[in-house]
Amino acid sequence: MVKALSFFKRRAGMPVEEFQAYWRGRHPDVVAKLPGVRRYVQSHTRTAAYRSGEPVYDGIAEVWFQNTAAMHDLRATAELAAVQADEARFIDRSTMGLIVTDDHVVKDDPTPAGAAKGVGFVRRRPGMTVEAFQKHWREVHGPLGAALPGLRRYVQSHTRLSAYTRGRDPAWDGVAIVWFDDSAALRAATTTPEWDRAEADDGNFIAPGPVAFIVTTEHVIVA
Repeated sequence: MVKALSFFKRRAGMPVEEFQAYWRGRHPDVVAKLPGVRRYVQSHTRTAAYRSGEPVYDGIAEVWFQNTAAMHDLRATAELAAVQADEARFIDRSTMGLIVTDDHVVKDDPTPAGAAKGVGFVRRRPGMTVEAFQKHWREVHGPLGAALPGLRRYVQSHTRLSAYTRGRDPAWDGVAIVWFDDSAALRAATTTPEWDRAEADDGNFIAPGPVAFIVTTEHVIVA
């Protein structure tokens, strides 16, 4: 399967609580009607993040399809038009981006309800090919991340190579997704030698500068 991963900010002036309530309570009615949807997950940025300012995104949506042909079949359909019209009710569509990814599951232990789901958006190191970036991330960095104490699940969502054809440059080269029992467990992991080893490897394949990162709560809409 392939995954469409979108990221966005809420409509200007909309309270976070109202945004989250609409997204979870009303928007699934139109998304679930899209032909070909195999799985649909919303991840809402935790409200604690807003105490120190605006996070980079208010959340991400992940929608799985059998293949890219199923996604392309949605073009110009009434169902997709309905989704886009409803998005305008609660999303600032000028902030919205989407990447189509292949998922690589690095660790897959059970996660408790309400787990802290960390989502990191990454760009490859300047001058590095997409293929080399993906290989290093998967084969070298993956095992380092999997060793983090308290980590329950770890998925790398690699932007598909087809996104780079004809000179295109996707917003992100991939998204790292990690699950911990709670925010305290995630914070504790950042104080360990295992974290230091993984962080030291970042410069070998990730562009310099801070990684855009949000801590979210996951809601499975279509299982």
